[in-house]
Amino acid sequence: MAATAPAFLFLSPPVGKFPAAKTRTKPCASSSSSPSLADQLEPLSRALLHGKPTPTQHAPDPTWVNPSKPKPTVLSLRRQRRRAPSSHPSSAPLQPLLRDIRALPEDADLAPILDAFFPPASPPSSSDALLLLNYLHPSWRKSLSLLTWLRALPDGAFPVDTILFNVVLKSLRAARQWPHAECLALDMLASGVPLDNITYSTIITAARRCRQFDKAVEWFERMYAADGVLPDEVTYSAVLDVYAQLGMKEEVLALFDRARGSGWKPDHVAFAVLAKMFGEAGDYDGIQFVFREMREVGLKPNIFVYNALLEALGKTGKPGLARSLFEEMIAEGVEPNARTLTAVAKIYGRARWGRDALNLWEQMREKKLPADSILCNTLLSMCADVGLVSEAEQLFGEMKDPELSDVPKPDKWSYTAMINIYGSDGDADRALELFAEMVESGIEPNIMSYTIVIQCLGKAGRIRDAVEVLQSGIAKGLKPDDRLCGCLLSVVALSSGEETEMVLACLEKVKRNLVKLIRMLGDDGVGTDDLKAELKGVLNAASPERAVELFRLAHHYGLYSKIHTKKEEEWSLDLRSLSVGAAKTAFDEWMKTISEHDALPESLSVYTGSSTHKFAQGLATAFAAHLEQVAAPFRPSESQLGSFISSRDDVVSWLKNTDRSHV
Repeated sequence: MAATAPAFLFLSPPVGKFPAAKTRTKPCASSSSSPSLADQLEPLSRALLHGKPTPTQHAPDPTWVNPSKPKPTVLSLRRQRRRAPSSHPSSAPLQPLLRDIRALPEDADLAPILDAFFPPASPPSSSDALLLLNYLHPSWRKSLSLLTWLRALPDGAFPVDTILFNVVLKSLRAARQWPHAECLALDMLASGVPLDNITYSTIITAARRCRQFDKAVEWFERMYAADGVLPDEVTYSAVLDVYAQLGMKEEVLALFDRARGSGWKPDHVAFAVLAKMFGEAGDYDGIQFVFREMREVGLKPNIFVYNALLEALGKTGKPGLARSLFEEMIAEGVEPNARTLTAVAKIYGRARWGRDALNLWEQMREKKLPADSILCNTLLSMCADVGLVSEAEQLFGEMKDPELSDVPKPDKWSYTAMINIYGSDGDADRALELFAEMVESGIEPNIMSYTIVIQCLGKAGRIRDAVEVLQSGIAKGLKPDDRLCGCLLSVVALSSGEETEMVLACLEKVKRNLVKLIRMLGDDGVGTDDLKAELKGVLNAASPERAVELFRLAHHYGLYSKIHTKKEEEWSLDLRSLSVGAAKTAFDEWMKTISEHDALPESLSVYTGSSTHKFAQGLATAFAAHLEQVAAPFRPSESQLGSFISSRDDVVSWLKNTDRSHV
């Protein structure tokens, strides 16, 4: 069900307050036969805001305000009154009952034991019921059972009010039992039990926790339809997050503006939501808006807001600003946690600031800042990307050092990152040695570890070692995925004679059809020796016609259905998910298709992507060589790395002067 924003969000906000939104959601149509929500709320707003004192006036009947607590900034209507501490009953008389309830199973019916403890002539008081519900909070089944028993008492024996329902709703929210929570809230409506501010806030936040975002919006709309129930700080922050999760940027900004207009002071949670939303959208202006709004309300970012802002700046490609923000955070005395440092390390890694990331690690060690496995593995992966072998070895050595208790111990991702470093560097001995150490230490390698080791051994010509690694994995239940199968085909292409059959025999155990297809490609009734030679020729693209046939067959069955994009002003070809051979074939086929069209767009583009890995050859490099070989008029884009562009006139001229049968 598509989420729909409540109508009040589309009342005109102040002009120029928010950054321009890139997408807009069509507002809901309102019925012409009923007054607008603004008209309905106008009498209420006059009653609430009438007589607001000015700086030269004094409010009548002044009341004492505790200066140590902030003044409420949002009108919290229909909240139940809290009991004074002196009115809280002692739990001593209920201890025998509590012990009996504790001994019951989680799904037990509490009615028999409650009937025995509370005879008909002495029903529980409201305080007793509330105390029992608070005690049962961790057990949502027992909370529901108690509420059911209270509601089943004879008429007038026990008035079940809103606060009791709210306590049970909070128990259901904590247990993430959304169906039961919504059923109970609907039961309140059907029974005439009034839903107050806390009820709506609890049900909305329960839906958010259970990722029932459409339901959260539905109950938020119902809240505004209720008489005199307005959101509070918790509700606003929760609904902002819901809209952000749904990608409803316009609604987030509209709600934020309406809430600010009602006197709401956003908290850290709300600003973290905004920062995350703008970061996901890569909206740098939106991130600046978060900074401005926080300064305006006089709120200093806490660790959660800083983390959200740093992650957002990383996604917008602003490493310099992220570093400045991190330094500001330290200067403000906010101590970073592992998530903060992981975000900064990722930003430095993407920017290829390997030394900065490692300096950050050294500063962490000096200041004894917290570190976890995610942070250390991020640093190791960053070292692999930028080729810092010795630095990665030093960090990995610290993780293995038993005397360093504040550094997490290596896990399978740590070992995989190090194996990747050695494999990328062509050090087959160290990669295999570390792989064996990983197995001996009781850490089960993942499929990526197997793939990297086998690929490294294959490139080093150690085919038998690669086969042994693969066989040991299959014996342990390893199921090769597409990437590992592609790696094995590369090993086949690098092997010869008996070694080729060894690899194919292993691959046939898990991908029999694939091996059968490979054999059929070269099967012209020839013997075993000729079969092997033909197979290697096919794998090395010695037979372009066969490759083209395979590509056309795959395209016909929809395997490459998303590589072509046609817009009025540009046609593009996305090769990022293809191998080098498939990419060349796809481009040649695309050119043949284009030559058959009379009406072409102004420009054509090809996307290959760009690798940040130091040792990676990259599809972009191989494709550029292919363009040079066929003299195609595509040139690297200056604005986007890993893409090639050409004009319609250049392509048409090239097609006319080129023999496409030889491309």
